[in-house]
Amino acid sequence: MGLFDRVSRVVRSNLNAAVSSAEDPAKILDQAIIDMGEDLVQMRQAVAQAIASQKRVEQQYNKAQSEANTWQQRAQLALQKGDESLAREALTRKKSQAETATALKAQMDGQRAQTDQLKKSLIGLESKISEAKTKKDMLKARASAAKANEQLQSTMGQLNTNSAMSAFERMEEKVLMMEAKSQAAGELAGADLESQFAALEAGGDVDDELAAMKAQLTGGSVDQAALPEGETPVAAPQDVAVDAELEALKTQLDQL
Repeated sequence: MGLFDRVSRVVRSNLNAAVSSAEDPAKILDQAIIDMGEDLVQMRQAVAQAIASQKRVEQQYNKAQSEANTWQQRAQLALQKGDESLAREALTRKKSQAETATALKAQMDGQRAQTDQLKKSLIGLESKISEAKTKKDMLKARASAAKANEQLQSTMGQLNTNSAMSAFERMEEKVLMMEAKSQAAGELAGADLESQFAALEAGGDVDDELAAMKAQLTGGSVDQAALPEGETPVAAPQDVAVDAELEALKTQLDQL
């Protein structure tokens, strides 16, 4: 394939694409009806001219036929009067008119057939135009519906639904994460409180033992209730020594 043919094909394809994209169905259909209406006007004019021509030929035929009959009668009259020369002339004129009538008859029959065909074509065109008008209204309605749907789809496309739904999904995930963090914080707070109470409970025995040791160091007595359950107070060695010294001091005082 030559370069010129390839370029020509590309140009034609681009032009066809441009024309197709620029075509408005409603306008094209209206223009088609207008064109068909113009064809109908021309067809009617053609039928009218054919009918007029047919009538004119019919008139000429009738006239030629009438003339032929007239010259026939004149030939007979001249022959009756004994004028054979005049009768011959009349028959010559009659023959000429008869030949003209015959030719006109053939022309008239041909025009009649042509006129009948034009009439049929006219009726067919009128029927097509009527059908086209009905179909035009249907196609325009369908084109309008298709255009409205296209605009709706375009609008829906511009809304970027996928992006919006993605945003909803992200926010839902974020809310779930926030709820999980809140629940975890609550559980941690409860666990911390429990640990504090456990520490207090565990520290009670230590505090009691510390109080007992303090009492032993200061020479005081330890309350039985202050000791842990099942334990009895035990005297420290220091207390025994002190008691012994007190007893010795009392004995010395009594001897004075």
